[in-house]
Amino acid sequence: QVQLADSGGGLVQAGGSLRLSCAAATRDWWNVRMAWFRQAPGNEREFVAAIFWNTEITDCSDSVKGRFTISRDSAKNTAYLQMNNLKPEDTAVYYCAAAQRIGLRRQSDYDYWGQGTQVTVSS
Repeated sequence: QVQLADSGGGLVQAGGSLRLSCAAATRDWWNVRMAWFRQAPGNEREFVAAIFWNTEITDCSDSVKGRFTISRDSAKNTAYLQMNNLKPEDTAVYYCAAAQRIGLRRQSDYDYWGQGTQVTVSS
């Protein structure tokens, strides 16, 4: 069983930055892939970025490429999403997710979810 706690959201002006954190509490942390998704009001939850824990190989959506960076600190069992040059359209609830099986960008590829953290970008 994996418990995820995501945090770091807030209100920021367009062009600003935020860093989200996702701390994992588990005794069984191996072959893990962690990801960030987001959901804006009235929209479906969408993939943002993912990282393979062992290799640090990353993937991110075209909408955030060049602005957002996913990383991890293995000593802290924590993944991060550094968000730069934020835009109003980035406003959403951001969720971290984790899995220990094959998959990448679909919600159904993930078994464990954080509670979500609100990011609001004002214009």
